[in-house]
Amino acid sequence: MDGTAVTRLDGNGSGNALTVEDLKNNSHSDELLWIQLEYSKPSAREVLLDVLGLQPLIAEALLEQETQPRCFTSKDNLFLVLRGVNLNPQADLLDMVAVRVWIEPRRIITTRQRRIMAVADIQDSLQTGSGPDNAGDFLVQLCDKLSRRMEIVLTGIEDDEDSLEDSALAGEDYKLRSTLSQMRRRIITLRRYLAPQRQVLNQLQQLNLSWLEDVHKARLREVADRTTRNVDDLDATRDRAAVAQDELESRHAERINRTMYMLSVVAAVFLPLGLITGLMGVNLAGMPGTTYPHAFLILCGCLVLIVGLEVWLFKLMKWF
Repeated sequence: MDGTAVTRLDGNGSGNALTVEDLKNNSHSDELLWIQLEYSKPSAREVLLDVLGLQPLIAEALLEQETQPRCFTSKDNLFLVLRGVNLNPQADLLDMVAVRVWIEPRRIITTRQRRIMAVADIQDSLQTGSGPDNAGDFLVQLCDKLSRRMEIVLTGIEDDEDSLEDSALAGEDYKLRSTLSQMRRRIITLRRYLAPQRQVLNQLQQLNLSWLEDVHKARLREVADRTTRNVDDLDATRDRAAVAQDELESRHAERINRTMYMLSVVAAVFLPLGLITGLMGVNLAGMPGTTYPHAFLILCGCLVLIVGLEVWLFKLMKWF
């Protein structure tokens, strides 16, 4: 069927491709099978319900479009939703992709809409003989590969923040404010999914499933610890971006205040000059100096004297 891929895991790190007809014939029911589905395809529901015989509640969970990282168990089975960065060509890294997983002792079912590099890595590793041997290995490798690809993106964000912070502290490029705002939004988006994913990874360590051994739990603990550090690094990067943005805002406000202050001083200097020249410019009888040839020069001298007195007064008052 369209959008369906079946792989038989041989227990030695390799896998062989099967067909949906093999599932219908139940010819490999005693072997570990990995069934991959694109939940957006119309045939996905039919495969889950009719071919694989899943309960409707589990099938609906695997077909759900909008979901957050979470997990729950049913007897010896595990349902899991994990998120990863979108590394597909011409895609936004922060358009997080989701993989939904249903794991039974002899069967693994994953559903997705877009290509997930971590899942593709597992598929490639099966071709080279370095893939998962059992369901527990599959779970560990999936969590580990999603986490490592996430770390690459987080490292890039931290490097960008270092560069922006240096630029913000070194100069007054106010275009950096919008860039810092965009970075903070990216961090918030990542943390929205990474924080609950950390909780899911911590829950996996506490599960009592027959196919989840102690070595698997130990490796999941390492992945959870890395995820915790990633969340802490995101928080630190977000705070640093906020500090850099506040510094830019403070410098911008300081520059505006300084400019407004200088304009106020200039206005204060010219205010009495404008009053005097306005009075001397009225066309009414009795204006002094209208017949005296040196009246204009005397007026200009008085204006210069007034400016000098104002400057002395402003300095005395420590206005500048």
